[in-house]
Amino acid sequence: MEEFISMLKGIKPNVDFEKEEALVDDGLIESLDIISIISEISDKYGVQIPSDEIIPENFNSAKALYELVQDLM
Repeated sequence: MEEFISMLKGIKPNVDFEKEEALVDDGLIESLDIISIISEISDKYGVQIPSDEIIPENFNSAKALYELVQDLM
């Protein structure tokens, strides 16, 4: 999980991914950030996130996103 948080911080360094649980809902990450995150996950983990999984619930926290990636692996 530490490596995953580091990846997210590389995309959006000013966000506390360890504590935030409403990243999308609070506007801390936006659509372009989500595209960058999806691309980075694809490059680092070889995981393609299906379009039906690109929902706020899966991107509101690093934990939720990490669990999604683990499920897709």
